[in-house]
Amino acid sequence: MAPAGSAAPLAQPIRKSTVLFLALGVELWLCLLMGWHAWLGARQAETSQASGKRLVEELSLTDLCLFTEARYTRHPAMADHHAPFQDHPSALEHFPSGSLVSPPRPSR
Repeated sequence: MAPAGSAAPLAQPIRKSTVLFLALGVELWLCLLMGWHAWLGARQAETSQASGKRLVEELSLTDLCLFTEARYTRHPAMADHHAPFQDHPSALEHFPSGSLVSPPRPSR
């Protein structure tokens, strides 16, 4: 029992440096977990890419075909800039896939 004239000892407040080091420790741990997750994802992507290459070789596939409707949506990197407007300059898009594929980036 504490003497009648003295107050009970108060709990000491947490120092700011302790909070800082705890926060840095948690952030370091999260960074390590993110690196481990990226490493696992890279290993999985390598096996997936290898199986995709094997499939391409077995089926003798030639090129990527995103959509089958228009020639400028089949392979956007190989399309010319004026293919969507081949009818006339203010032609409306009449293929649904044209609204899903953005126009090719201008080359510099």
